[in-house]
Amino acid sequence: MLDSHSHIYCSDFDEDRRQVIVRAQEAGVRHIILPNENLPSVEQLVAVRDAWPGYISIALGLHPEDVDGDFESQLTAMRPLLNEHHPVAVGEIGIDLYWDATWREQQMQALDIQLHWCKELDIPFIIHCRNALNEILSVMDNFGEPLPQGVFHSFTGTPEEVEKVRERGDFYFGVNGIVTFKKSNVKDILPVVGLDRLLLETDSPYLAPVPNRGKRNESANIPHICNFIANYLDIAPEEVSQATDRNAIALFNLNI
Repeated sequence: MLDSHSHIYCSDFDEDRRQVIVRAQEAGVRHIILPNENLPSVEQLVAVRDAWPGYISIALGLHPEDVDGDFESQLTAMRPLLNEHHPVAVGEIGIDLYWDATWREQQMQALDIQLHWCKELDIPFIIHCRNALNEILSVMDNFGEPLPQGVFHSFTGTPEEVEKVRERGDFYFGVNGIVTFKKSNVKDILPVVGLDRLLLETDSPYLAPVPNRGKRNESANIPHICNFIANYLDIAPEEVSQATDRNAIALFNLNI
């Protein structure tokens, strides 16, 4: 199993990061991808990747919650870092209007710029979308050339919204611990997405799955997500893990 989206480079793991990675390996997690948030976090994730070469990959981008009136200078400073550190994706990028829509237009501009980075570097995107699917699809509709490949991480939309995304491209969808929550409707998208476009993720340290909901999340919880999906689809967990591994390896061009 791969954890396609984890923030184990953040301060929540400073005291026991090595043990967290050992637990992940013991749980059968064969690779972890760390998406970036902002300029200060680049150094942190690069350090974690370099400490576990071959086991950790990174993505670089400006998280929408870090987009403000100064976003252009932040992107100017970040762009050469992609050439320096060789990420497997641009991310996480996108639009988040859940808490504050003040920088809506700036988030849309930042997303467009970073989608063009994907084209320049021939690497995929990792999209963060919260209360902003229409805005993200609008940016994609105005992209002006064929879109890059990518994943909509932590997708919590409806089956109808899955189809709206698919009208723009044959993208992947990341599913995490939310799918195990009692009142969650994420399970409804599983038959629509299909195993061939599904990625497993934790979004650690957030969104720990049942039975660990409310605790700090970590990559070792991936089997709980895998098993829930398998049970819901009435297939073997090995079928889920093998398919989602293939998907992640293909999308991120992993040599593992």
